[in-house]
Amino acid sequence: MYIKAAVLFSLLASSLAVPAANGDRKVKRGVLSVQDYSEFQVSDGVAGNAFAEVNAKFPIGTDFASVDSEDLAILKAARETAEAAETEEGGFNDAIEAAGGKDTPAGQALQNGKIKNKVLKLQLQVLALQIEAAQGKDTAAKLAEQRTKLAKNVQLDEEAAGQASSSVDFQGTSQP
Repeated sequence: MYIKAAVLFSLLASSLAVPAANGDRKVKRGVLSVQDYSEFQVSDGVAGNAFAEVNAKFPIGTDFASVDSEDLAILKAARETAEAAETEEGGFNDAIEAAGGKDTPAGQALQNGKIKNKVLKLQLQVLALQIEAAQGKDTAAKLAEQRTKLAKNVQLDEEAAGQASSSVDFQGTSQP
């Protein structure tokens, strides 16, 4: 009798330890983490490869329908920070002006960094819109507009390939 009870208890305990099936539901855990702008910016180094650099820093894949809502929020927050790094006080526009404009070596390196930052901002926007579209939101018009802007800035970055590129010391994060 004790053996039957022990076997029954053992079977019951092991069945509780087996995870429940999710059926056909896809579960994807977030792959992104909150970072400071200095960690996810792509403006340092040389121009010419900004698009690949952005995709390496934000590796969400292509299964947009299953992207975690936290990852989407991080993408959106990083995009907002990248935009702020371009236009707000202490950002690229101020730094280029302080360097004497785009025609100085320092100004040109900052301009190349600004273009790389635009690729960052626009690619994050495109990814967010693709995710939202895959999850049922109508983003077609905005997506087409952002893809056009992205293509233009990727081309500008590629045209400057090999040239110095500088970032700015901008404070911000990808914290949603």
